[in-house]
Amino acid sequence: MNKIRNLRLGSCPDSWGVWFADDPRQTPWQRFLDELAGAGYRWLELGPYGYLPTDPAQLRDELDRRELTCAGGTVAGAGGPHKDFDAVLAETRKVAALTAALGARHLIFVPVPGYRDDVTGAYHEPAELSPERWRALIDNSNTLGRMLAEEYGLTMQFHPHADYHVETQAQTERFLEETDPRYVSLCLDTGHLAYRGADVPAVIRKYPERIGYVHIKQMDPAIAERAAREDMAFGRAVALGASVEPPAGRPDIPSVLEALGELDADLFVVVEQDMYPVDFDVPLPIATRTRAYLTSVGL
Repeated sequence: MNKIRNLRLGSCPDSWGVWFADDPRQTPWQRFLDELAGAGYRWLELGPYGYLPTDPAQLRDELDRRELTCAGGTVAGAGGPHKDFDAVLAETRKVAALTAALGARHLIFVPVPGYRDDVTGAYHEPAELSPERWRALIDNSNTLGRMLAEEYGLTMQFHPHADYHVETQAQTERFLEETDPRYVSLCLDTGHLAYRGADVPAVIRKYPERIGYVHIKQMDPAIAERAAREDMAFGRAVALGASVEPPAGRPDIPSVLEALGELDADLFVVVEQDMYPVDFDVPLPIATRTRAYLTSVGL
């Protein structure tokens, strides 16, 4: 297996059950940072804006004290770029300013909420975009990426996501074909792509120059297949245990790492295990075992 050059392995609040900044059930941010460092990680993706302190000086002090460094900022909760673009732009600017102030160079754009409700399963809009809405997605993504590059010195890493309109391998490939490679790269989320049946190593090999950042995780294939069969919302599938600790699920991690190793690129690989808020004693052991496993297979 090829080693990934200058690999930087990190994690993020999602792996501690933090999806939204204001959920009272989640791990307190101080405990999250302490446990992240205690598990041996040195790189941090910020997660939902407002969970961690948003004052750059305070956050920098908190990270420095734990020998942590910011890998990138996370935009999530504003929805996809194909609609309400003014709101998306405003949220992205907030995250971009904090991310740049911390010295990071990546902004991970997670287009949630998507086309259905995680809890009720109700559809907010069709699962397939009309030609006009798809064109808006492409144009607005290019606009967003250019703004981030020119005004903040950041690279936009677009994150395909279950129950959003870029979730399958075909949709992801179409998105990459039609967006501007100068301004839009891919946050390759191995779990979300596998959840929709993608061949993750094939995506890496077909678009090597567009892989700018990685979220590494696995999904339980039986739950993924059940979700597709029963038209289950992604949030419901996660609550049933769709996101699993490696090496229990798919995609095959060594195969993914082999394909990433062929890139001969500098990459952040961020562990992101989707969990609903959980017992506080659960995330740290999982994070520690996951890091040990990834290290054992070449990271």
